[in-house]
This record gives sequence, C-alpha cells and structure tokens, in this order.
Amino acid sequence: MRSLERWGLPAGAVLLVVVLPTLNALPADSPLRISDFTLNLFGKFLAYAILALGIDLIWGYTGVLSLGHGVFFGLGAYAMGMHLMLEIGTRSVYGNVLPDFMVWNQVRELPLFWKPFYSVPFTLLAVLVVPAAFAWVFGYLTFRSRIRGVYFSIITQALALSTWLMFNRNAMNLGGTNGLSGFKSVFGFTLNSAATQRGLYVATALCLCCAYLICRWITRSPAGRVLIAIRDSETRVLFSGYSPAAFKLFVFVVSAVLAGVAGALYVPQVGIITPAKIGVLPSIEMIIWVAVGGRGTLLGPVVGAFGVNWLQSLLTTHYPDLWLLVLGGLFVAVVLFFPDGVVGTAQKLIGRFGRPQASTAGLVARPDEGRTPEEAKSQTEVQHMRAR
Repeated sequence: MRSLERWGLPAGAVLLVVVLPTLNALPADSPLRISDFTLNLFGKFLAYAILALGIDLIWGYTGVLSLGHGVFFGLGAYAMGMHLMLEIGTRSVYGNVLPDFMVWNQVRELPLFWKPFYSVPFTLLAVLVVPAAFAWVFGYLTFRSRIRGVYFSIITQALALSTWLMFNRNAMNLGGTNGLSGFKSVFGFTLNSAATQRGLYVATALCLCCAYLICRWITRSPAGRVLIAIRDSETRVLFSGYSPAAFKLFVFVVSAVLAGVAGALYVPQVGIITPAKIGVLPSIEMIIWVAVGGRGTLLGPVVGAFGVNWLQSLLTTHYPDLWLLVLGGLFVAVVLFFPDGVVGTAQKLIGRFGRPQASTAGLVARPDEGRTPEEAKSQTEVQHMRAR
C-alpha cells in the first residue's frame, strides 16, 4: 500500500487534472477524445468525492455518523447559485434584474440578504463560512450535551428534514421547490462554452486533490490519532484528559466546509440546485458512497462516490426502475459481506496474501518490518489501547 501512495495516487491525480481535460480538448474526430458530456459527468462525480471525503473524516475516522450532510452541501450550493442567478441580470426570461422566480412570485425588490452575493469574493467566502458557522453552532450544542451514537444520527436526520422543508417554502425567496437554475455564466465566463466546462472540471479535480491532502494531513497528525481513539472508545479518551467534544466539533466543521465546497463546484457544472439535494434521502445516499468505497481509508470515499454515481448514471439510462433496488442491494451487501468496503477489503486481501513468506531456515518477518519508526510506534499504541 505504501507503493500505491507513492506512485498510484500521484498518477491518479495527473490523470484527473491533466490527462482527461487534454483528451477532451482534442479535435472532435479524434478516437481518443472524451466528450464534453462525459467530462461534465466526471466533474460532478469529483464534486461528490470531495463531499464523501468530509463524511469519511467525521464517520470513518471519528465514528460519528451524520445523516444530515446534505444540508452543508446545499448551503454551499445555494451560496454559489445565488451569485450565478444575479449574474444573469437582464438576460433572464422577463428581462428583469430580479431572478425569474421572484418575478413569478411578484417580489418587487431584491431581498437584502441577496445583495452581497453580487460580489465574487463574498460568494467564495460564504461558500466556506456559511456551512462552517452552521456546523459550529449545531455541533457545539450537540457535542457539548454529549449527544452521540444513534441519537446524534437521528438529530442530524431531523436537521436535514427541517432544512428541506424550510427551503421548499417560497417565502424563503430561494426558488421554492424549483430551486435555482437557468444560469448563463460563472464569474463572467459563458457556461455553455466547452472551455468553461473544462475549466470547471479542472478546478474540481484540483479541489479534490487539495481536499485529499488536507484530510491526509489531519488523519496522520496527533489530532488524527485522537480522532481514531474517539472512534474506538470515547470514554477512554475522556478519562485520558482529552476533550472529545472539541475534537469532534473541529472535524465536524471541517467536513461541513468540504461539503460546502463540493456544493459550490456542483452547481455551475449541473446547472441547477433544488431542495431535493438537501433532504434525508440524498444524505443517506452520501453515507452509502462512503460505506461502499470503504470508510476510514480516504481513498475509499473517492472510489465509492465515483463508482456508485457512475453506476447510477448507467442504470438510470437503460433500466431506471432498477436503480433503487440496486442501491439497496449495495448497502445490504456492504453490511453483510464486506463491511470494510471495496478499498478496505482490498487492503485486507493485499495484507493477507502479500506478506513475505518465512524462509526455509525458519526466519519469520517481524510485525514491524518495513515500517517507519513512527508507524510502528502508532501501531503499538493502538495495540495497547485495545489490550486495555
């Protein structure tokens, strides 16, 4: 697995950031060319992968199952969507500076909370700050009250439901059930242009690489070891002098920010955001992505988000009635047959069959052979904690 991290992950990053956009830029008659539709579809999948990385931090490494991350995804998406709606200006159907849905609802003046979204810097800041602030308030109240386990999952599910109901109301001036759509440009670039869509894809791929490196840094830091300890036994961490609530709040906010960034990248590539992306069902689907790929692995959520959504795209094109059955079957299969997910199961198989065999002289490889001193020390600490 160390060779995979050294060579496989950089090669994958080059493939996503450089190779695929280059193939898309080839002439239309080239046999190697990737269509604009396919590249746009991959860009949406990569945005989902950023979201899945955030869920893996809070669930896979900390053991806190959140069923409401669709809320943070939606907050980032709506922040970006509001700016894109204001960019339309008089190019709307009614030729009014107000968004079309406001004209339908007979809104005479742009609401006050919409006006700052004319600014690009404010929009980019809101994509990060709004999900982070919302997650901090919610997390502070719940973690300080020591709400955990299934109770926390139920509360986050209720949060997703209540937010979905609120965003469906026309009185919110956010488009109601129809959401925000009909975007013409993004930061001055025409959305219908193939070059713009290619640029959005590259931006999404770069953000995914940055998100992976940030999550990797967090999980390999001393704080990451505390997160794993909280997942294994929160009570022992509390008795050891640490504050589990502070660590959980930190990782919950980070995961919310990643979800918000994913939502902001999703909107200009798909062209629409509705409350349907905020509710309970999409939040549960996000958990399935991570479970299928393999929680607690970082690479697993990326594989799960990309693979499950690609499978959904294929099945809904040819057999739309089968998708929900396949999705349910995937979840049942993960729970019963490979709870470690695709990547976690692959790691176990590689570890089982890829170990060096003992020589005929009776030499046996030491458990810490081939590891750095830091990795051997970390493994020893984990073994001691399990022994206690």
